[in-house]
Amino acid sequence: MNGPITISAPTLTSFGLYLALMLALGWLAYRRTSDLSDYVLGGRRLGPGVTALSAGASDMSGWLLLGLPGAIYLSGLSEIWIAVGLVIGAALNWLLVAQRLRRLTARANDALTIPDFLEHRFQDGSRALRIVSAAVILVFFTLYISAGLVGGGLLFQSTFGMDYHTAMLIGALVIISYTFLGGFLAVSWTDLVQGVLMLATLLIVPIAVASSLGGWQSANTEVLQTLPDHSLWLEGLGVIGLISLLAWGLGYFGQPHILARFMGIRSEAEMPRAMGIGMGWMILALCGAVGTGYMGVAFFSEAPLDNSETVLIHLINSLFNPWIAGILLAAILAAIMSTIDSQLLVSTSALTADFYKGLLRPNATPAEQVWVSRTGVVLIAAIATVLALDPDAGVLALVAHAWGGFGAAFGPVILLALYWPAMTRQGALAGMITGAATVLIWEPLTGGLFDIYEILPGFLFSTAAIVLVSCYGPPAPSLVRQQFKAAMEVTTDDPSGRYRR
Repeated sequence: MNGPITISAPTLTSFGLYLALMLALGWLAYRRTSDLSDYVLGGRRLGPGVTALSAGASDMSGWLLLGLPGAIYLSGLSEIWIAVGLVIGAALNWLLVAQRLRRLTARANDALTIPDFLEHRFQDGSRALRIVSAAVILVFFTLYISAGLVGGGLLFQSTFGMDYHTAMLIGALVIISYTFLGGFLAVSWTDLVQGVLMLATLLIVPIAVASSLGGWQSANTEVLQTLPDHSLWLEGLGVIGLISLLAWGLGYFGQPHILARFMGIRSEAEMPRAMGIGMGWMILALCGAVGTGYMGVAFFSEAPLDNSETVLIHLINSLFNPWIAGILLAAILAAIMSTIDSQLLVSTSALTADFYKGLLRPNATPAEQVWVSRTGVVLIAAIATVLALDPDAGVLALVAHAWGGFGAAFGPVILLALYWPAMTRQGALAGMITGAATVLIWEPLTGGLFDIYEILPGFLFSTAAIVLVSCYGPPAPSLVRQQFKAAMEVTTDDPSGRYRR
């Protein structure tokens, strides 16, 4: 039961049709992409449904279908607190960040990226904010993309018995292709399809497992008999362990690929509707992922899996006919692709808008910028592919490090930049560097003495650095304060109608 299934024509056909659909959407988006604004933010014309599902799909990645079910399968319901923390963090992100970020980026010289926004928000003539923030994006997204490629390789390896490296390269080529072609619109449209497919799979599989075992009660009894402690929500968790799991929610405030969806919606008036769709999707999907891992314990009680992160793959292979299995397995690839494409796009946006156009060629033509972005997609993906050559790199571990890095480096900076007029350029720079450095050195420096997720100390130290430097360093120029207050006093998100095309 732990081995690969026989490659069947129906399963291959289902996979092939899904991949063909993604490439077709990429081609359609290519025909609607004419300048950097289109390529990076889709011209700020996303509707609430696409915004919500695209944000959710790009957020959750292969972690939702591989990492979380695997963690529940391996350690039990004590891992559910990650999901609880994420729900709280995502809700606060929609409430505190979404509308203000959409408004301020539109008024900060129509900022297309987070580095671009920070430079204009603080009138940073030195370009230090742009350079440092773009560098942070490139470093941590390369790790993040590698995690997704590892997940893609595991999927093809477990499903078709393919060589890991061959499988990983196939997944990388498909993602690079449609992101290269269509940019933000391709990523958002494909994320919409992928989000629906992911949710359907996570709801169908645990129901099918329970049905095959005689119902929920019978399945739960099997879990209790096999691993009694798996049903305990606090098993093996101390206070620090619980706080570490909940702290995952802090990461939302600093994820550039999620923040980009807020920036791309056509009107901030549509944000509440997008939040309702997005949070509903997220809660159902997380419940399905937890249920999948838990039901997997019962289903594989007599033949435990060697790799816990493949529990969903093996459940699909065991329960469904090849046609349905091909569609459901495509959902795992969808989860992986929906995050990698978004991360590739934000990374190449940093290269193009923040380094190439911002520093090297300010007068670069729109067509030139788009092609530089496409070249960046290939280069960044190539580096991430090299890092993903190790099949033993855990998906959850890689994601945790990258998620923590973004949350600590950008989370406090974004939150305070949206709410605190007195925040300074120097404070933002200090907070960004402090947060990123803390995540990178926390574990080596402490030697595991403090068993806590590094995002928490990183977030706290970053916030402290921003406040201290802003309060005791040079004050924010009066022009910067006035511009911030003027932008927030506007009662409509776009009085000119420019962004409501």
